[in-house]
Amino acid sequence: MTETVSAIAAEPTLRARGPAYSVMQECLRVQQEASPRGRVARLFGSSPLHPDARSWYRGALGEIEVAGILSRLGAEWTVLHAVPVGSGDSDIDHVIVGPAGVFTINTKNHAGKKIFVTGSTFMVNGYKQDHMRNSRHEAERASRLLGRVTGRPVTVTPLVVVVRPLSIVMGRKRPTVVVLASQSLHRWLVRRPRVLSERAVRHLSMFAEERSTWHDQPIVNNDTLRHVQRFERLRAEVELARGRARLWALAMLGGGAVALLLLLLAVVGILLGTPILSFG
Repeated sequence: MTETVSAIAAEPTLRARGPAYSVMQECLRVQQEASPRGRVARLFGSSPLHPDARSWYRGALGEIEVAGILSRLGAEWTVLHAVPVGSGDSDIDHVIVGPAGVFTINTKNHAGKKIFVTGSTFMVNGYKQDHMRNSRHEAERASRLLGRVTGRPVTVTPLVVVVRPLSIVMGRKRPTVVVLASQSLHRWLVRRPRVLSERAVRHLSMFAEERSTWHDQPIVNNDTLRHVQRFERLRAEVELARGRARLWALAMLGGGAVALLLLLLAVVGILLGTPILSFG
């Protein structure tokens, strides 16, 4: 009961909202359909993730990583995560307000993938994605909502941030949205010229922090902490499984005798009901 009371409270401003809130929530919802792994599956590093939860899981990790990068911005920047918009569950991954202006960030976890960008086209390993169109829509929506509450036009710049891509190749046409690798995000932002005064940043930040600026429901129960705790437990299980799978692969590559010994120890542990062999 104590945990429930402390974890679920009225969300004061969006500054209190952690990254990847909606993505975590959806990942955990889908993950509830996953079948429990047996002892052998756990031992050999079978992933605990439900197949339909994997993309949500990667998305959450991407938003968390980008949030960490944004946390390095100075005090003159206001950084908001998982900003709820409209009347449903839609959100903007990150909204930031600072000397260089107002930005919406659409985070995409395409780690290790080849990215090609030209005009409004965004391709991942040769497959076209809608990231550019969606990012423009987010910025336009943010501009409209901020302009409504401030009473004046607000320019919002959309960014697509790709988490640790293998490469980003630009085509001949100028991209309609700025596309950055996560490694370049911080440097790109702090090197932008100042377009807002300190007073303007404070003014816009005051409105941006209010949930009522963005969402039709001005007050919501905030159970972010509970979701974060559940997601972190899932993340620990996934990392443990990956570690075990890697060790088994190394054992197999290291020689048949080593692999056979590990297998025998594992089987004996299973039969005795006592884990003789542990990977973490």
